[in-house]
Amino acid sequence: MARYGRTSRQKVKKAMHERKRGTLRSGRSGKKVRSRKQAIAIGLSEARRAGAKVPRRAGAKVPRRKGRKRKSSRRKS
Repeated sequence: MARYGRTSRQKVKKAMHERKRGTLRSGRSGKKVRSRKQAIAIGLSEARRAGAKVPRRAGAKVPRRKGRKRKSSRRKS
């Protein structure tokens, strides 16, 4: 089973081309992206927003239930 869908590959490819041309910019600061890894991250982020098939981010945490299950206070005889 493929990990990434077609849309995500296209988004990453587009981001890499923009990086090569020097037109890819990052988030709020708008600084020019020079890093290959950063360009891939931007492409995958855009793909996630577009609803493409992309694995979860490495640092993303899965929400847990709060509290614990309590054991019943009844004793077995």
